[in-house]
Amino acid sequence: MAVLKESVEELREAFQSGRTRSEHWRRSQLKALLALVQREEDAMFAALYRDLGKHKIEAYRDEVGVLVKSINFALDGLRDWMAPKRATIPLIAFPTTGQVIPEPLGVVLLFSSWNFPIDGLLAITSDSGIPANTGLALEPVIGAITAGNAVALKPSEYAPASAQFLADTIPKYLDNNAVKVFPGGVQVGERLLEHRWDKIFFTVGGRRAGSPRVGRIIMTAAAKHLTPVVLELGGKCPVIVDTLTSVSDQEVTAKRVVAGKWGPCCGQACIGIDYLLVEEKFASIMVDLLRKTIKSFYKDPSNISKIVHRQHFMRLKKLLAEPSVASSIVHGGSYDDDKLSFEPTILLDPPLDAEVMTEEIFGPILPIITLKKIEDSVAFVRERPKPLAIYVFTNDEAFKRQVIEGTSSGSVTFNDAIIQFACDALPFGGVGQSGFGRYHGKYSFDTFSHEKAIMKRSLLLEFTFRYPPWNETKLKFMRAVYNFDYLSLALLLLGLKK
Repeated sequence: MAVLKESVEELREAFQSGRTRSEHWRRSQLKALLALVQREEDAMFAALYRDLGKHKIEAYRDEVGVLVKSINFALDGLRDWMAPKRATIPLIAFPTTGQVIPEPLGVVLLFSSWNFPIDGLLAITSDSGIPANTGLALEPVIGAITAGNAVALKPSEYAPASAQFLADTIPKYLDNNAVKVFPGGVQVGERLLEHRWDKIFFTVGGRRAGSPRVGRIIMTAAAKHLTPVVLELGGKCPVIVDTLTSVSDQEVTAKRVVAGKWGPCCGQACIGIDYLLVEEKFASIMVDLLRKTIKSFYKDPSNISKIVHRQHFMRLKKLLAEPSVASSIVHGGSYDDDKLSFEPTILLDPPLDAEVMTEEIFGPILPIITLKKIEDSVAFVRERPKPLAIYVFTNDEAFKRQVIEGTSSGSVTFNDAIIQFACDALPFGGVGQSGFGRYHGKYSFDTFSHEKAIMKRSLLLEFTFRYPPWNETKLKFMRAVYNFDYLSLALLLLGLKK
């Protein structure tokens, strides 16, 4: 692993040279990344199809187009984000000016994912418990570059075509001394984690990543060097569907639920819908609408992705093999072992203690849980680990407030699903067991920056009340200053107040 060590040292040297700090370097790298995305579009489509069976339109919607949008957003905001921000200084420090200057952290390590291997949303870990294929790819690279860092990117071997694409193309477009790709398997990931980094960006998903255990593995490795970490641990993201009276509202809801569950990589997405909560009286209508929409969307099998690899495929089969779960299937349930294809599957009221309801599904299985009244959904969600996202379909403003105030999650989206991920103006990240740290747009810049406080004073004016020897008059000065009692301060200065 001498080559790996030398490459990491080159990254450190590139950062220490100072060139990544300049606006020119950052802007040039962003433009180069944009050129990569635009010129290599067909190659990206081909890689994503080989790895995941993604249709090129889905690939553009979820990965290529997202990157184009994010890069342009960063280019537009770069100069303002880099600019020092004036700070308000208290009277006690007069005459003083203050500002906050964002500076790059240094050399950052990013692990890319297999299910969104170009843009990136989440991934899984190896059975050994070692974080093998996790994190994001070019989306956090945008933030790291914008903030002026040197970047190490580890692609996922579970998406070999996409990993090879990144390894082949990034050196052709970006500064190869300051942005490096480290392809390979678990061993490469382990070796990278042994090095000192200034930040580790790690996003996980799948069965194991839904628990804090994987997060502890990453933080343990980072703790050796006191390295800060961004963790997105996913979780079971619910969708709550209120009883909608309008037929049009019902149909739109069904389309958005289907797109939010099966649209992103056949359900293999950390922000994808995991289960659905609905009132008993509305359940049959919802099931019928979902069936109809699924048939409409996925009549052509090429419109839905495949399961990424056999291990994950077998895990999903096992979820349905449990007798109490199998008996709850109301749609789908079939699969093709050779093609690793899995039919969109709906379960109605499976046991709450079944694995399908206790672990993140991370696949094309949708459990529907019925409730006596929709307001009970708030307690249902609150009693479980905090999810990365909550989706709610309702026209009731009071219920919206109840969800916002009565639950905790990385985000809440009303009357749609997944769409919040595409909004650069909103932070994306988890809370509690769904992770910590945030990114997207300016939030990515902030994640990979340190806000350094700068204070500048004059030597011309000196307040002696801050120095010993102490007396009661000095205490009065301090009280007046700290309590913003300007009248008392003025009287003290004029000698009119004892």
